[in-house]
Amino acid sequence: MSAMVTQVRPPQPGEMAAYYRALPFANGLPSWEPADAAWHGGPEPWPAQRAPASAEQLEKWAEADLKDESFHPIATFVDGTCVGASATLSFEVTVPGGGVVRMAGVTATGVIVTHRRRGYLRQMMQAMFDAALERGEPLAMLSASEGSIYGRFGFSPATYRTRWELARHEAALLPAATIESESESEPGSEYEYASGAGSGSGSEAGSLELVVAAQAKQVWPMVHAVVRASRVGELSPLPGRWDGLSDDADGTNGPLRYLVHRDRRGDVDGIANFRLPWSSTAGNAGTLVVEALEATNPVSYRALWSVLIDFDLTKTVVAPGRPRDEPLRWMLTNPRAMRVTRQSDNLWARLLDVPRALTQRSYDTADELSFTIAGDRMCPANNGTWRLRADGGSVTCVPTGQVADLTLTVPALSSLYLGGLSAQDLAYAGHITPHSDGAVGRLARLFRADSEPHNSFGF
Repeated sequence: MSAMVTQVRPPQPGEMAAYYRALPFANGLPSWEPADAAWHGGPEPWPAQRAPASAEQLEKWAEADLKDESFHPIATFVDGTCVGASATLSFEVTVPGGGVVRMAGVTATGVIVTHRRRGYLRQMMQAMFDAALERGEPLAMLSASEGSIYGRFGFSPATYRTRWELARHEAALLPAATIESESESEPGSEYEYASGAGSGSGSEAGSLELVVAAQAKQVWPMVHAVVRASRVGELSPLPGRWDGLSDDADGTNGPLRYLVHRDRRGDVDGIANFRLPWSSTAGNAGTLVVEALEATNPVSYRALWSVLIDFDLTKTVVAPGRPRDEPLRWMLTNPRAMRVTRQSDNLWARLLDVPRALTQRSYDTADELSFTIAGDRMCPANNGTWRLRADGGSVTCVPTGQVADLTLTVPALSSLYLGGLSAQDLAYAGHITPHSDGAVGRLARLFRADSEPHNSFGF
């Protein structure tokens, strides 16, 4: 019997249908581990699986993906048959200091069940890392469908998300005077809204309006651009990010509704997508699901929530995919009323080029630390001892022969990169080893960012 011929390479245009069929979602197979999903707003743990894609659907996917310059597919072929598939999407991600870093988003990964445990996923991951470095992307990120898979490739959680619920009868807000926006409010003015969702409701400081999907498609890119500029962990939108917004009903979920806030000049500064799904059970009836909400200032943020948490003929508001440090909690008269019902990691990060990535973010604390990385087999240029020096706007990370202050793993450094995880916790777990007094505390202060990183959508 002749030896099998294995190739790990991008699929050709004529191979795209076979490429998709190696991916779970294209076959109606599970694409998420069986746990309550914090990104899902329904009462069930996760949405129902899709039906297998038709030949026509596969053809449409191929046509769109082959035109997308940000899409970089990779596949494993054994004797000409596609048995594994993955891809990276080129993004920019906001990092501490407000700068952006080019990032390879790993997505849609699968190896067919008859060819698992043969190293094909590692080979595809290596090929994607190498290609990302050639494109000048020093960072890779992904949403881990199963928590035990991606750590062995150097990924580690960097952002988190929650799903919370709030009973309408507990949703009383504190007075608004303490959160006036300097840009929108004059001394002595308050920003208050009556309950309900009437189009055009508001005050001299701003207004709320229900709009249709066509208007929401125009508003979302503008609001997201402002939010992304200051939110660590937020991603650049891919082309067509909001094209799927519609006024049509989605089965028993009902149609999406779009609530827009404008400041007193008439400029849009906030938007929310919500729906009122039908339920066959009394326990889930009267639920309003906020699928997305973004605001560029506290006044707009409060105004949007003031309507959504006191909507007529509802009893519960559910908000999935939200940041762990949701400010709305501290606008409530009873902060305990907001109950986190699901929580999970969101994006996992992996530094591909340590010095380049570290010098493209900023640090609030001026310090100089040396650290050693060893054992990075997939990106061996990361191995060695590095001296990171942050002094105001100047950041350098260069090889050094001096004794390291600490040793840490690539996953630990990747989790620290956006500033949302505790260096003390990682050290306690054995991922960071200090070699000098106070080194872990200095590392924690150097990398910490406020507020916690968050990304509002996945890929």
